Amino acid sequence: MNRRSKYLTFIVATVSALLSCGKNFNKNEIFQSEAFALYGDRVVQGSFEAKAISPTELVSNYKSLYYDTLSPRINFKFSINGKDNELPSGIYHSVVVLPEETGEKIVSVKFGKPYKDETSIPPRTYLAPGTKVKIKLDLTEIFAAFEKEGFYTNFNGLKIYEEDFNRVYVAGNIKPLLWDFDNLVNHPELEMKDHDGDHIYEITLTFNHSNRKSNQNTWKLTRDISSFPIYSSPYPLLDALHNMAIEELLEKVQGDSTLQLKKKGSTNNWNHVNYSIILSLAAIAPELAKKNLMQQIHDGQLAQSEGTGGAYPISTDRALWVIAAWEVYKVTGDISWLKNCYRIAKNIVEEDRLLVFDANSGLMHGESSFLNQREQSYPKWMQPTDIYESMAISTNAIHYGALSSLSAMARQMSKNKEGSKYKIWADSLKTNINRHLWIDDKSRYAQYLYGSVNKLPSERSDALGNALAILFNVADVERQKVLVENMPILPFGAACIYPQTTFIPTYQNNAIWPFVQSYVAMAAAKIYNEQSALASLAAIYRAAAMYLTNKANFRADNGNYEPTLANEDGALSSLAGNLGLIYQVFFGFQFEPDGLRLRPYIPKKLRGERKLTGFKYRNASLDITLSGYGNVITSIKLDDDELKEAFLPGNIKGKHKLTIVLGDNQIPQGKIHTTPNYFAIDMPALRYDNGRLKWRIVEDAVNYKVLKNGRVQTLIDQNEININQNEFAEYQIIAVDSAGVESFASAPYTVYSPEAAQIIEIESFGKISKEKKVKGYSGKGFIDLALPANDSLTFIVNVADTGLYAIDFRYANGNGDIGTGEACALASLESVKQSLGGVVFPQRGGGEWSDWGFSNKVIARLNKGEQPLKLIVPSNDAANVKRIHKRSAFIDYIRVIKTK
Repeated sequence: MNRRSKYLTFIVATVSALLSCGKNFNKNEIFQSEAFALYGDRVVQGSFEAKAISPTELVSNYKSLYYDTLSPRINFKFSINGKDNELPSGIYHSVVVLPEETGEKIVSVKFGKPYKDETSIPPRTYLAPGTKVKIKLDLTEIFAAFEKEGFYTNFNGLKIYEEDFNRVYVAGNIKPLLWDFDNLVNHPELEMKDHDGDHIYEITLTFNHSNRKSNQNTWKLTRDISSFPIYSSPYPLLDALHNMAIEELLEKVQGDSTLQLKKKGSTNNWNHVNYSIILSLAAIAPELAKKNLMQQIHDGQLAQSEGTGGAYPISTDRALWVIAAWEVYKVTGDISWLKNCYRIAKNIVEEDRLLVFDANSGLMHGESSFLNQREQSYPKWMQPTDIYESMAISTNAIHYGALSSLSAMARQMSKNKEGSKYKIWADSLKTNINRHLWIDDKSRYAQYLYGSVNKLPSERSDALGNALAILFNVADVERQKVLVENMPILPFGAACIYPQTTFIPTYQNNAIWPFVQSYVAMAAAKIYNEQSALASLAAIYRAAAMYLTNKANFRADNGNYEPTLANEDGALSSLAGNLGLIYQVFFGFQFEPDGLRLRPYIPKKLRGERKLTGFKYRNASLDITLSGYGNVITSIKLDDDELKEAFLPGNIKGKHKLTIVLGDNQIPQGKIHTTPNYFAIDMPALRYDNGRLKWRIVEDAVNYKVLKNGRVQTLIDQNEININQNEFAEYQIIAVDSAGVESFASAPYTVYSPEAAQIIEIESFGKISKEKKVKGYSGKGFIDLALPANDSLTFIVNVADTGLYAIDFRYANGNGDIGTGEACALASLESVKQSLGGVVFPQRGGGEWSDWGFSNKVIARLNKGEQPLKLIVPSNDAANVKRIHKRSAFIDYIRVIKTK
């Protein structure tokens, strides 16, 4: 009998024994929302049902109805160089193709001129399979502008220079179109072509393709998974989903013990690996976790995955690596691993302190963790520099967790002085997170602080950020409780963001990600909120059972897995989260440097005896039996000996039986905030006209909040205000709907008197670039900020009055597109006495060296007189020089504005 046959014989016998003493469990309802119901052996969602035939087989009749109910109205916009630069938000072209229209439909459109097909659509009329549309785009006006002025000015005043004109794409709402502008460069099939040089670009598209993949209706275990722990319980559905997750994990492991990850645009970037390690991979596959953590290290430095503006330091949640590495040490007790990781972790934390720490707020800059697709979670006006300037709850919680982990690493190696230093940094950060990001009237943390000089909180809920604040103990016990009670829970689970953003496609917006839901479940279990914990468990189990795979995400509005911008089967973070529910929630594994602590938690509706056989912990193999429900252990035995506490020392060896009995204690169910899905209205776009700020009326807005310097000044029902231009001020407008739900704030409109600003031409202080093709700069030229050309730059600011000043740099970076790459140029700004903060020069478009914008603003107090400042490209060692070398940018001038 082979290993797999032995495994199947064992698990069937075990489950049969369990079911014989709890056969009614499968009939009992574990959870129900208005959308679906979860039972011990099945999930029911309307006419759909997924059921466990056995622990090794699942069946599901779930079918996505997306392609059967597509509207015949196709909405689309055009894009130059892969940017959303044709029409304002919410405005697009549309064409209607009714089923009776056979053959190819041709539509001709002029760039920047909205085209709307007014054809009436009869009820219950859908887009026919194989519909063909030929789109012809007239760009003659753009090329005429190129010939006359050398550039074209789009709807919001941005100049597109002829030298930077590269490709034209079409984006839209129905596959093969997509609304993900930043990733259009990765979709050559959506590039339009001018075949005869008449400046008319064309593309032919086929919609509702008839050869789409049919739905799978059965999953059967086909791999030998006996090298992993065997889980069994009175609930066949949960057992089967555990086995399916293990099998999908094995399918991702390559011959060299690294994980097979998708290419660009995948949900499985490096931080999905790190999140997965924390969820469960460290516990069940520590050597695999080690290998994949070290795969992220190049030349002794941590490599951040590609992303917004060229990733680090726009994206700064790479510090999650430190937490994952510490988790692996706690599981393994491997001191050589700890020593190696400590050096790397120190470099990460120290570099972050230099480049992303904000001395004014005590918070860390950087993009929200995981929510790294720009307009999916940020206002569309926010460029990568604005995203860098934001301060997110998820990212700050990770930095706190990394500092705490590094401090613990230091203490473990008897480096007490360094441990104390990092603990002081951690404690200070925790204090400032709670001071600046907590919103009293919402009883949750702000999604992030955003804006320019004056930051304001986004009051939307970030499910992952709030869950991490609980799990990493950023929030105190009382706040942990209210955070869970106030987290918005939709019929299909906890949306990544709530409320959603209008006119943004589903990916992280209007989406539920199972791995995020797993962190929410663990947060709820930590404070024993049974209602919330069961809602999260059910959301994860419904999706995995219905789809017969651990999908990366699904829609928050209808629970379907399509359409979303990207959604792989067997997603690593989703399957790791599914497994983590068993190890971290049910069995309550808490790994510590000196041993394994157990704090099991079983909701009453999941009561019964469950077993985990062959769990490997360091030099021991454990067969664990857990019975009862609640969170109070009445008996815990190792072999036949009663233990004084639920703790196994790290030096345990050999094969052992661990028997845990819970006391069936009643825990208050806890409150849960159930709510329907909701979309916030669009945000205003401001323009200045003769002493007044104006904006177009936002659909469904009943009034508008007027903010000045980040504070609400008034609430009006008009769409214009008077402003004073003789003082420094930042104005923003928020649209409010009839339910009191707010839009994002508009882009700041900044006013100041002319004498408050100083422009310093950079060419006076550095080597002027010899690049001749670049256009649009001021003065006599610009410099190339990079190693080794200009590794530092000292300039003089003539300060008329002592005060607070905003300092930024006009720059260009054509090393890559906004959404991909790793060539964000970076530097630190220093005065004679101290570091003032990091300065970032993100990518603005591949090859677009005439596309000028501004860096982030560094806020500094400057004294009257000549003040020398220095911009320094970091180069701590030879490896770092090699890593930074490709992060170059052109600098045009320095702008210094007095704010106070």
